[in-house]
Amino acid sequence: MPDTPLPLPPPLERRSFLTRLGAGAAAFSTALGLGAREGSAQGAPQPARWQPARHPQDDWFDQVPGKHRFFFDATSPNGAGEAITFATNYYLANKAGYGLDARELAVVICLRHWATAFAFDDAIWGKYGVHLAERIRFTDPKTQAAPKTNVYLDDSYGMQLPNRGTTLDDMIARGTHFAICGLATRAFAGIIATKVGATPDEIFAELNAGLIANSHMTAAGIVAVNRAQERGYSLQYIG
Repeated sequence: MPDTPLPLPPPLERRSFLTRLGAGAAAFSTALGLGAREGSAQGAPQPARWQPARHPQDDWFDQVPGKHRFFFDATSPNGAGEAITFATNYYLANKAGYGLDARELAVVICLRHWATAFAFDDAIWGKYGVHLAERIRFTDPKTQAAPKTNVYLDDSYGMQLPNRGTTLDDMIARGTHFAICGLATRAFAGIIATKVGATPDEIFAELNAGLIANSHMTAAGIVAVNRAQERGYSLQYIG
């Protein structure tokens, strides 16, 4: 018998043709739709990259000179001393490993919460040290009593304190700046005011005038933590 296939009956042949035609049309429509979607996606405007708002109160962060920026966040009496030590290590390692001088590094130490008390100079501690020490539960390691000076301004404590003899004045000489918690300062002012019969505003003004050099009173230390990172500072939480 011949190998020629038998022709399909007319209804089946017509159905086969229509099936092939439908499949081809579907494939064409799919390709056309995909291309349209791709073209639409390529032409769609991209959403703008989020940028934080800028406030003039925070512009000082950009005015601290340096090729690298680091923010050390201290919240406790020991943390204030440890921040000095860690920042010192940062300075020393950048000098040894990269040849960078201290003035080439933008370093900010945040003194907030209980660490805020160490933003005040010796005159403030001499006048209000008892009240400050009582609030932050801190005693002078030499006398076991309330300090009469800012112990982190005194290099004679050596290893008795976590700053290991490096003082706040040493850090200031390197160009370190300090972000001071305004909320904590107002809390201290209110406590002192009730003890000495003054108004909180009077004491706050006195505390603000008695800050160590290179200090910046901020709305709150926690706000400074946020703003520093928005201005490009790396963050190290000390505690």
